[in-house]
Amino acid sequence: MDATEILRLHNIKKTPGRLAIIRALQDSTLPLSENDIKLKMNEFYDRITFYRNIHTLTSLGIIHKIVVDNTLVKYALNCCDHEHHHENEHAHFYCEDCQEVICLDQVSIPVVNLPGGYKIKDKDFILKGKCGHCNH
Repeated sequence: MDATEILRLHNIKKTPGRLAIIRALQDSTLPLSENDIKLKMNEFYDRITFYRNIHTLTSLGIIHKIVVDNTLVKYALNCCDHEHHHENEHAHFYCEDCQEVICLDQVSIPVVNLPGGYKIKDKDFILKGKCGHCNH
């Protein structure tokens, strides 16, 4: 599905910035940092507009944010099919050698049973170590 169709499916305005963010993420097999996306956006990058668009795209479930630590945040496109189904409840792996973040779509976030009165707002499940490539 192309970027224009994704925005249309979610009933949000098609803007050059939103299209550039989605296309940058579509062109990558790995999650991207703001700087990675900025380089792909070229003249469509504006820091304030970028963060507004990231917030919009995240709140609609089009992309998801991966917070590795205080200094490293990456973004990935969620799978979206014509039935409007998003898959983003998965683990992520951070390789301490190559510093890549990998979406582990096949690894679900474990269910956590909280005491009464607690409500989960966000779930981040990040595993850290060496990826398969760096571990050889």
